[in-house]
Amino acid sequence: MAPLDLEKRAILAVDDDHVFPPSRKKPSSRRRVLPWVAVVLGLLVLVSIGASSHRCAADTSLFTSHGTVSHHGYPLPELRSQAINSRSPTLKAQETTTATTSAPAANRTVLKTFEVAQPVPMPGGPAESDGSTHHPKDYSPELCTVLLMRHDFAWSYDAPFIGNYEPPSCEFNRVVLNFSVVSQGRQFDRLAIMYFGDTEVWRTSTAEPTAPPGIGWIYLKDMTEYLYFWKSPQKLIFDLGNLINDKYTGIFNTTMTAIFYNTDLVTDQATPSDLIIPISARHGANNSISRFALPAENATNTISLPRNIRRAVFSVSANGQASEEFWWSNVLQSDVDTFNATAGALPGLSPFREVQVLIDGQIAGVQWPFPVIFTGGVVPSLHRPIVGIHAFDLREHEIDISPFLPLLCDGQQHTFTIRVAGLDDTSNTTSVSLTESVNESWYVTGKIFLWLSDDPSSITTGDAPILNYSPPAIAVAHSLTTTSNGTNETLTYSTSVRRTLRITSSTSSWTQSLTYTNKGLVTAFGYDQVNDLVITGDDRSSLASPSHHNSNPNSNRASNYHSTYTYTLLSNSSYSVSPQGNLSIAAFLRQGKTVSTAGASVFPSGLEAFSRHSGKGLTSVLETVKEGTAEFRQTGDGKESSGWGDARQVFAFGVQGGKELYYRRVAAVNGTVVGDERRVEGREPEVVVVDGGRGVAAQALEYA
Repeated sequence: MAPLDLEKRAILAVDDDHVFPPSRKKPSSRRRVLPWVAVVLGLLVLVSIGASSHRCAADTSLFTSHGTVSHHGYPLPELRSQAINSRSPTLKAQETTTATTSAPAANRTVLKTFEVAQPVPMPGGPAESDGSTHHPKDYSPELCTVLLMRHDFAWSYDAPFIGNYEPPSCEFNRVVLNFSVVSQGRQFDRLAIMYFGDTEVWRTSTAEPTAPPGIGWIYLKDMTEYLYFWKSPQKLIFDLGNLINDKYTGIFNTTMTAIFYNTDLVTDQATPSDLIIPISARHGANNSISRFALPAENATNTISLPRNIRRAVFSVSANGQASEEFWWSNVLQSDVDTFNATAGALPGLSPFREVQVLIDGQIAGVQWPFPVIFTGGVVPSLHRPIVGIHAFDLREHEIDISPFLPLLCDGQQHTFTIRVAGLDDTSNTTSVSLTESVNESWYVTGKIFLWLSDDPSSITTGDAPILNYSPPAIAVAHSLTTTSNGTNETLTYSTSVRRTLRITSSTSSWTQSLTYTNKGLVTAFGYDQVNDLVITGDDRSSLASPSHHNSNPNSNRASNYHSTYTYTLLSNSSYSVSPQGNLSIAAFLRQGKTVSTAGASVFPSGLEAFSRHSGKGLTSVLETVKEGTAEFRQTGDGKESSGWGDARQVFAFGVQGGKELYYRRVAAVNGTVVGDERRVEGREPEVVVVDGGRGVAAQALEYA
């Protein structure tokens, strides 16, 4: 059931190992290639975007609902494709070129894509990634900039960009990256990772290009937490694995600049750490990438740490790739063969994943990952020009490991491990258990942020950590319906997980409380699918004054951190191929995220961009929902195709208690923005000229 790309399946049928190097885009060998895949061989998916717009129901706090059928209490649109002799309901089409267009090629412009996100801090005020800055001084000449990379990624597997960074001569205490990309032709979406030596510092992904003049985007990323690196020379390694041949022609032309400046900004965000230690494959010395690929590799480092640590935070970066890219749509392990007679084996180990951080074999914290949808995911036209939440900025999760400091500061070596677990309901007839590995592949790295006491000779001591947690509470259910001849027709399954952990020592405490539910429905003999996912979490850390020999009281200051989060995903998709080979893919997708952050977070909370409204003791609150409907159709001979898509997103960011700092409401139909309303620091919406010159205020009423 994991979505696979049509073009990728064709590659698999022709020459899996040679044509398709190991990457997040390699199709799973577990999936059978049916005879109809031969029809796909050689097809150029030429998409003619239609003019239709379909408005769908959404979270009532952000959108106005429209009439639809419901599932699990959620409104869903009626998908228009016919599920006949069909395949995986979330199979990914390769929508890369346009067969027809209303504008001559000479009059076309680069399609501008963007991720809706809160602004980053700049000297002149908040700056948005898509260029809609509200302060013209953001890029004034007094800023200090360094060109980090200008590189074209063509055939670039195992060939990352290697550069040498030298700190600028100016004084600075903040750093913002400007990453810009243009691509044209035909290509998959790609994962990209930036390293300083062995340490991953940023993870992003690409848009899928279009016919000339192509597609482009800019992303601004606050990178101040890495001042430890920015203050000294570094080897920059930027990995963007890509392939070029006579069919896949899209080259990613990239430019990355670092912007440096000084500011007196005051927030609760933790001051940049004194030391950052990677937990990675550590191949930087060989000019190679340092991420682990699970489960094939053992993501473990054995290291010794300084003995004068007063705070330690582990950040983990993890994304499912290949057959794990759509982990949230997997079925229970006991159901993987349910539709063998019709749709074939399905990816299993449940739609639940847990990323675990272990110290000396003991769990120190967990991440229940955000379900990122890349720009080719489900139906590509869902993501043009508004890409999915975090598609351009794959966020890391922070786990405070300060309770382990009395152990970690003993001068001995300790192991740090990253592991990804699923669920297995077949190993025991009466219970469901966590697995120790999952399907291929998860790309993971970690790092440890360390704040040291002022006295390098001091030693942090105290009691060993007390680990208070049990295996998670897991409940699963599933049921089948069959036809009169015994063929399995529908599968309904549900998964719920609860976990609470508390780790305490004389230095600090770290607690997590998480809940997970996923209701799945597979119909039409394994060809159509609905998944309704909700993840909630509450993370808290409290840092006491560690006991060590240090006369400076400032080094013992307490620090607290608190984050709550809710992730939602509702996917309703259908895929079908008629006996004549006519292809149809349709989907409705809604994704949401709500997060609040208070205290000494390692990564920016977002308040840093709003200096007039920031300060100590504030809680930032972010809420966003993106939804869209899209369809793709292609004739069996591959000569005619059509597609359309619409999407809309509401993004609200502010301070707990009701103060709005940033608001955006944007809608697009068939690759064109048809409404865009924004407010920054409470100001009235600016007028954005779109669709024949009508202002955004009028259009907001039309697409509400």
